[in-house]
Amino acid sequence: MNEPLPQADLQRSGLFLPPGEMRELTRKAVSRADTRQWSIEELSWGMLRPEALTDTDRSVVRFITFIEDHIPGYLTYFLDAFPVSGEDLSIEEFCFNREYFRFLVSWANEEERHASVLARYQIEAGIRSPEELMRELAEEGRKKFALPYEEPVQAFTYTLVQEKATQLFYQRFKAVAKEPVLRDLLHRLARDEARHFAFYSELIGAYIKRHGLAATVPDLKDVLSTFRMPLADTLNGYWRWSLKVMDATSYDHTEAYDALVRHVKDFATSRGDAAASDLAEFVHRIRSI
Repeated sequence: MNEPLPQADLQRSGLFLPPGEMRELTRKAVSRADTRQWSIEELSWGMLRPEALTDTDRSVVRFITFIEDHIPGYLTYFLDAFPVSGEDLSIEEFCFNREYFRFLVSWANEEERHASVLARYQIEAGIRSPEELMRELAEEGRKKFALPYEEPVQAFTYTLVQEKATQLFYQRFKAVAKEPVLRDLLHRLARDEARHFAFYSELIGAYIKRHGLAATVPDLKDVLSTFRMPLADTLNGYWRWSLKVMDATSYDHTEAYDALVRHVKDFATSRGDAAASDLAEFVHRIRSI
């Protein structure tokens, strides 16, 4: 893939970025991940103090374990949405998807580590036995994950907001948690989610640069108007549980919308100012409901 694809082909594939541009974005994201790896064994498990956990702490850990453990479902969705096999794929679409696949593999490895470390934490802290945990995670994990979006930029926008919301949540939870191993774990999780957010921020920025704010903002607004956190429609007791989690951590996932608005404003030009302001007002109305 040293030769650029013909511009005519790229124009017919307006939903995608040029594969070479995607390759560079992915290269940087994977490189950042490679230099910031950590292992589950690095945590000071011998310092774990289960007695420092409140009932709320235990409930929140169980909640986020369900979310993180659904990584097979998330990955399956993205592999289906951005396939890397099939002769019906155009060359440019395959190349775009192939470059995104490089990020997905790295991202999935980190998210699987999140799931594994949270599962181990539950077992080490006596929150659940290995057998209990395996069965309850399986009950939820076998449910299909889906997003109601057709355009790539919409799927990427959803993930940008979700990654930022998750980062903010881990930071808020760390601020109220007292158990030392949990605090260390939450710090590591938040740092990983911040890197994932950075990749999707750069990706959305590339779409804005290529297609302009006027063409991109409607897709962003569509995502924000329909946004739900992962498993909101499938996890048993999600809404009641999530409200308790929010109260315990002073957390509101819509704060992540502000990060998207700030990012869009950074790309605003004299021609794009109206679109950027329109998005900001749109988010303000959503958060006022």
